[in-house]
Amino acid sequence: MEITWYDIPSINDPRGNLAVLENSKLPFESKRVYYLYDVPSGSNRGGHAHINLKQLVIPLSGSFELVLKDGVSEKVILLNKPSRGVIIHEMIWREIRNFSAGAVCLVLASEDYLEEDYIRDWEEFKLKA
Repeated sequence: MEITWYDIPSINDPRGNLAVLENSKLPFESKRVYYLYDVPSGSNRGGHAHINLKQLVIPLSGSFELVLKDGVSEKVILLNKPSRGVIIHEMIWREIRNFSAGAVCLVLASEDYLEEDYIRDWEEFKLKA
């Protein structure tokens, strides 16, 4: 399984840095944006795969681990730089864990919410992967 990093164009300035996300420059058109915050210590998020949807996951603040599985291999990635995200392709199981205090996880999704696109059972995912 290949990990696709996405470096977010940033303008560094002594007054504060500015990161820019433009649909025309993303690897897919973003149709939905959401973020996770105030995740209690020890809690995990995700725990599913998508059939068609792609996501760009960005740590806006703090850090967390992204666990990606393709049914054969597993990769654990520490995300802790708001100028660098990871693209999760379709049919990859994802879990998000070990949120630091104050962590904010931003997600840009290629599709609107569609429950039928989710695979929420690990055993079912392994059969389809």
